[in-house]
Amino acid sequence: MTLADRLRAALEAPAPGDLLPGDLLDGEEGDDVAAAVLVAITRRPEPGVLLTVRREHLRTHAGQVAFPGGRVDPEDADIAAAALREAEEEIGLPRSAVTVWGMADPYRTVTGYRVIPVVGEVDADLPLLAHEQEVADLFEAPLAFLLDPANQRRMSADFRGARRHYYEIAWEGRRIWGATAAMLVNLTRRLGA
Repeated sequence: MTLADRLRAALEAPAPGDLLPGDLLDGEEGDDVAAAVLVAITRRPEPGVLLTVRREHLRTHAGQVAFPGGRVDPEDADIAAAALREAEEEIGLPRSAVTVWGMADPYRTVTGYRVIPVVGEVDADLPLLAHEQEVADLFEAPLAFLLDPANQRRMSADFRGARRHYYEIAWEGRRIWGATAAMLVNLTRRLGA
């Protein structure tokens, strides 16, 4: 059974008890704006994950590595439709090119979003085009590397007057951290359950 097969099966299993719920500290309230991201896994012998680098001028998460995604709009039929729409807008990934496997576990961000990762498979080497206003770069990182606990470092920093912990994954000079890294950690924990 391949890593991709194991991940697909893990999405159907009950959630393990050690998942990261989000960035909020005990007692903090969030707006819980509904958002969706697409964890697009490339169909190849050693699958990868499509990631973006957000433009520096954006209001939130500027310059960060992220999954394609964003807020759920009223016209979106459901969470998966929102993730697919956002991926099409941000990286030119046709909705019809994604085979949705399922939804992973929600993650609440300190910026007030309740993000649902939608996991799916896409053909490798599709001709994608980064949205010039939102995406500075687009790249693929190996799924096995991202889901290896040895590459997921727990870090801490002071933010809004409190000590917060987060995860960081370094790959080929890229810093994948915060909510994106936490969602990958949650996928890893699902695999290990």
